[in-house]
Amino acid sequence: ALKNRWCLFCPQALTRFNKQLAKISGLREELDILHVERNRFQQVYRRLVKELLEIRKDTGDVIDQSTSAYDARVEAQYKTVTLNEKAVKDLAQYSVEMQELERVIAHEHRLKTFMSTKNQERADEDSQDANRKHATEDREKRKTESGEESMATLEEAFCRIQSATGEEDLDLLVMKFIEVEDRNFALFNYVNEQNNEAETLRDQINQTQEEMAQFHDEGQRQEKEHKARLRDIGEQQQDAEQQAQGYEQRSIAVAKILDQLKTGVGSVFQKIGCDRSVIEDMLGSSSGIRDNDIMTYLGLVEQRTNELLTAQSYLSSKDLEKDYDPEDVARVLLGQSPQLTRQNLSILPPSIGDNNDTEESSLTDEERPLTRNELQQKVMKGVLRKEKFVRPEVKASKIGVGANNRQRSIEA
Repeated sequence: ALKNRWCLFCPQALTRFNKQLAKISGLREELDILHVERNRFQQVYRRLVKELLEIRKDTGDVIDQSTSAYDARVEAQYKTVTLNEKAVKDLAQYSVEMQELERVIAHEHRLKTFMSTKNQERADEDSQDANRKHATEDREKRKTESGEESMATLEEAFCRIQSATGEEDLDLLVMKFIEVEDRNFALFNYVNEQNNEAETLRDQINQTQEEMAQFHDEGQRQEKEHKARLRDIGEQQQDAEQQAQGYEQRSIAVAKILDQLKTGVGSVFQKIGCDRSVIEDMLGSSSGIRDNDIMTYLGLVEQRTNELLTAQSYLSSKDLEKDYDPEDVARVLLGQSPQLTRQNLSILPPSIGDNNDTEESSLTDEERPLTRNELQQKVMKGVLRKEKFVRPEVKASKIGVGANNRQRSIEA
């Protein structure tokens, strides 16, 4: 009865072990793909972070340049406004001085005109007097040509000047005449200097206005370039942030899958009865499954599965009612059975970039898990080696059972 119950239990255990082995194989392949994706994502993420830092650095440089250009523009505008105010003040002062000079010149001109008119009237009167006295003068000229006659003529001219100016002192009259002539000449020179200075100020105002126009055009051009560069940098930063956000979401999804994978590996590790002290001694910690320790856990799960399958094969070989078939034993050790077909996993790894290389594994040849081909070769060698020792025992046990049956039939 115990043997029959064990025979009924063995197919169920075998099916369950086969399912667990297939699940472990699928998890291992998925884990390899996730490791590759994780490594590529980390490389792409580091590259994007580097590009983002460079873009931020370029943005800072552009902002500094724009700030410097803006400060220079403000300073140039301030200088331009100062020069304009100075030019306006100088022009106003020049206008006031010109009006004053024009008033003085007009006064002098009116004075000269008045003096010319008076002199002309007196000249007419003198000409009339001269005509009346022409005969007298002729007679007087005939009388004498001495110095006394010249003196009389001068005295007569002085008398006419005294009557016109009201000044009796001859020296004072001559001094005033010279002073007026000097003042008129000085005013004439001053007017010429003011005209020259006004022309110079006009040239400076025109030059300042041209410089203002140039500064204005240069400021507009720099402002347009600054806006264009800021717009380009903003677009680049937005693209980089979108890519970083996409990779961050992928990282979250990969981390979620890794968490599910760790949960599944831990469940399988506990269900098949793996020795946790071994993994704690190997890792030096009992904090649970970490990302870098998944392959170690899978290796122990695979080792424990091989031990269970080997034990199952050994127990099956002890069953005398079944024929011993090495191929069936090999399929059992490999986790294959007619009831369970191998699933063809078609997983395409993501193509992120040509410059993303996978990270080299840090496991040695002794520590890394075996592939399916290596495991199959190893199991076949072990089965063939065990077959040499199991075959004679099975034959002897069958012969002994047959003899006992014959003896029991004879006794009956």
